[in-house]
Amino acid sequence: MNLFLLDASFKAISNTNYVAFTFFVGTMAMMAAAAFFFLELNNTSKEWRTSVLVSGLITFIAAVHYYYMRGYNLETGESPVFFRYVDWLLTVPLMCVEFYLITKKVGSNASLLWKLIFASVIMLVTGYFGEAVDTAHSWQWGLASGIAYFYIVYLVWFGDVAKLAQSASPAVAAANRSLGWFVLVGWAIYPLGYIVGTPGGLFGMHVDLGLNMDIVYNIGDAVNKIGFGLVIYSLSRKAA
Repeated sequence: MNLFLLDASFKAISNTNYVAFTFFVGTMAMMAAAAFFFLELNNTSKEWRTSVLVSGLITFIAAVHYYYMRGYNLETGESPVFFRYVDWLLTVPLMCVEFYLITKKVGSNASLLWKLIFASVIMLVTGYFGEAVDTAHSWQWGLASGIAYFYIVYLVWFGDVAKLAQSASPAVAAANRSLGWFVLVGWAIYPLGYIVGTPGGLFGMHVDLGLNMDIVYNIGDAVNKIGFGLVIYSLSRKAA
């Protein structure tokens, strides 16, 4: 399987294959961001080094997955749903870890960390089952995924994360608001894509978008993951 994808990844991209092109751009953008975050570690204060390292890990993991997803798409002409969810299952919990790290100094504890991680895993696992495994019950799986998503939104905007960020420095509070907008607006493309694109027809709104949804996801992934990291990087400079 790995050799199959490796061979496929070297195939030329047609001028009209916008899906594969966005996979390629996503790979390069994530790779460049990962290199930047890793190289800046030595220039980052010890207090924020772990946060910047996690940003580098998020974009590095995404770059590897996008490399394979591009190969899969070129070889099969299909959407790499499984590989995309594997990527999300690794990177989204790490993005949630960032909220714990930036508020750790003002009392964030392991309980909050696990709340964020658990909610993100539930959101993704139930989303995958609804989209790829049990599409006949997509609305039930989508409901469970949506509840987990809005729980994360609540924690970040009104719950423990928000309260801790407000009690921290103005730089941390501002960074948390910026990250919160990524979660509320940037991440919203995923449940919206699920609602209109799930084969089971969630709420009767199914629209066959084909591979066009991959273009939206690819652009959204790059903006969300790199943007997340840049907010953390900026915080590490302001709060140093």
